[in-house]
Amino acid sequence: RCLLKMVKGNIVVPEDILSFCCHGLQGSTSPPRTAEEQEEALGTMGGRSPTEVQMSQLVLPCHSNHRGELSAGQLLKWIDTAACLSAERHAGCPCVTASMDDIYFEHTISVGQVVNIKAKVNRAFNSSMEVGIQVSYEDLRSGKHCSICKAYATFVAQGPPGTKVKLEPLTPQTEEEKIEHSIAAERRRMRLVHKDTLKDLLTRSPRDTELETRDGSVVVPAEKTRVESVELVLPPHANHQGNTFGGQIMAWMENVATIAASRLCHAHPTLRAIEMFHFRGPSQVGDRLVLKAIVNNAFKNSMEVGVCAEAYGQEMSVSRRHINSAFMTFVVLDEEGRPQTLPMVVPQPGDGERRYREASARKKIRLDRKYVVSCKQTEVPLSVPWDQGNKVYLSYNNVSALKTLVAKANWVLAREKEKVRIYTLEEDKFLSFRIEMSVRISAGQAFSLLSDLRRRHEWDSHYTSAELVQQVDEDDAIYHVLSQTLSCENKPQDFVILASRRKPCSRGDPYVVAFRSVTLPTHPPSAGYTRGETLCSGFCVWPESEETSKVAYYNQATPGYLNYVTTNVVGLSSSFCATFEACEKFLLKNKDDLIARLQHL
Repeated sequence: RCLLKMVKGNIVVPEDILSFCCHGLQGSTSPPRTAEEQEEALGTMGGRSPTEVQMSQLVLPCHSNHRGELSAGQLLKWIDTAACLSAERHAGCPCVTASMDDIYFEHTISVGQVVNIKAKVNRAFNSSMEVGIQVSYEDLRSGKHCSICKAYATFVAQGPPGTKVKLEPLTPQTEEEKIEHSIAAERRRMRLVHKDTLKDLLTRSPRDTELETRDGSVVVPAEKTRVESVELVLPPHANHQGNTFGGQIMAWMENVATIAASRLCHAHPTLRAIEMFHFRGPSQVGDRLVLKAIVNNAFKNSMEVGVCAEAYGQEMSVSRRHINSAFMTFVVLDEEGRPQTLPMVVPQPGDGERRYREASARKKIRLDRKYVVSCKQTEVPLSVPWDQGNKVYLSYNNVSALKTLVAKANWVLAREKEKVRIYTLEEDKFLSFRIEMSVRISAGQAFSLLSDLRRRHEWDSHYTSAELVQQVDEDDAIYHVLSQTLSCENKPQDFVILASRRKPCSRGDPYVVAFRSVTLPTHPPSAGYTRGETLCSGFCVWPESEETSKVAYYNQATPGYLNYVTTNVVGLSSSFCATFEACEKFLLKNKDDLIARLQHL
């Protein structure tokens, strides 16, 4: 089968080449799948998600830069294409890129290697959906496989003009899909507050711009790195509706950003990361896209380049439309792959100084987000310092860790006593517990009563008291908890705990109350107490009916707690049952008082 046609000396790629390269484009314009159709399709695909798309591309010289490495812009185009095809498989209608989360590129890819991209829809909301993308490369000679990056993109379904497409909910099947589906709601929440996080950090930072000083460093005015370029949007750059591909815009933006970075360092920079960004509007075939880039700030071994894309039509008098802004991090590597020291940047007064300060703030946010959000749960320290800058990411990590634990599939029933069931899960160096029962109380009422740690001592004999240290926002609070003395200790324990509450995002989701330890300078460890730490614990409450709910408590035991657990398994099990029975009595006793207070309000 011939995939390429030679027309007037030009290579034309037929539309069905994407279908050949990406599994399952056929049927992308069919009506949205129902939940039953999804399950039927899953059975015919050997357990693979019906929205999963796989793309494999051989890196040719035309895809590479001067070093024989795949250009980041070309990779972004492939990522966007695969993700869009996955979104359209679920939506059954055209979709456009709305946003892309942070992307961290771990390795470069050379000519002759194969790029493997897998994309599938993690969760569908009303008219938008999150698509997860995994990128790896394959060396055909050695057979080596290596991960390149993991990305999350948000796509919006597009119906006929003036209509809004309501997406069918996605039904996850495997443990991995259930975890991604559950945490997608947290990632969505984090995207919505991203701008507020930056504004808050800038508000608390000094207004006066203090330039970084480095001995022996070359100083370059930021204006010398400025780049402006224009591109004409042609039919090959757009989809069947005439809207420019998001990946094509990202590729053009990466190109001008690379030029700006090169003007600072007079070397060939390597793209390391792209910060979360949003498309503010579409562009169409015939538009002129003006792309502007400038180095906002240069740190010791990395630099941030700001890029802006604006569109206008043939009429120059019409004002330009802001399409997108992005911030890209570049490094310059030596022959051994180590980052080199970069020249310093001197910003222009006014907007230049503002961009300089914002780049410093974004660097802190990137480090916090990568440290708390991107790393694996086992790599996060038990107790992370809490501050205003990382509060959003600690809250995300707190809830996502509990949701990950809830979605695990290998829970084993250890004991059942009347209505209380105790499950255990052994994984890596952790031993986790799940205690659950049904209670004659609505899920919302149970959620309200269990989320206030100041009342936990009323039913949990291990708690002595809990002081509210800081009400971070409506959903997050920090408590200082005092507990009783354990048999293996000679003094009582205390904890500094972040409690994060979440109401259901959609039908079928539980109410969530997640707990994890944090560090506060106002509450350091004291000699009178043994400072305890909790890595992951909390409640999930599922409504079973209007008046009945299933309440489950989860606790992931830390290595320091395992010795106590293994020597007191029988006693611990009895203690769990007694404590949960007391919890049930507490909920039933207080639900009427809670109803009366809510009616009064």
